[in-house]
Amino acid sequence: MEKVPMLAEGYERLTSDLKALRAERPKIVDAIEEARAHGDLSENAEYHAAKERQGQVEAQISDIEDKVSRAQIIDPKSLSGDRVIFGATVTLLDEDDKPVKYQIVGQTEADANSGRISYSSPMARALIGKKVDEEVEVTVPSGDKFYLVQKIEFI
Repeated sequence: MEKVPMLAEGYERLTSDLKALRAERPKIVDAIEEARAHGDLSENAEYHAAKERQGQVEAQISDIEDKVSRAQIIDPKSLSGDRVIFGATVTLLDEDDKPVKYQIVGQTEADANSGRISYSSPMARALIGKKVDEEVEVTVPSGDKFYLVQKIEFI
């Protein structure tokens, strides 16, 4: 079984989402019962919507339970080294010498707008294993981008 690396905050967010979804289960069952009481199920939109929501919630619960059971929680502060690895915060210089900062995180924690990229993204895959002052070439939809690794931190 393949482990799913993530930071502690990502794990906590997953478990709180799981708790919220499990709390929604009884409400959905009540909605199904109420819709069923209205009679003919073949033309009962409330019933079909509640059953569809039930299916979505059960699928989400199953997905989150799988990720939680395979979670490998990594604390970046406990890491060190001179190469880019999972959990590292990397400062890069782009082609215009503007600094760009990324933290390599798990797939469920990724948020490109806040500089958190998934370890499976093209950018993270290009960065992993690099050292300070090494060049990085990343192929993105808009073309090839070049960066210079300026700093690697474990914060």
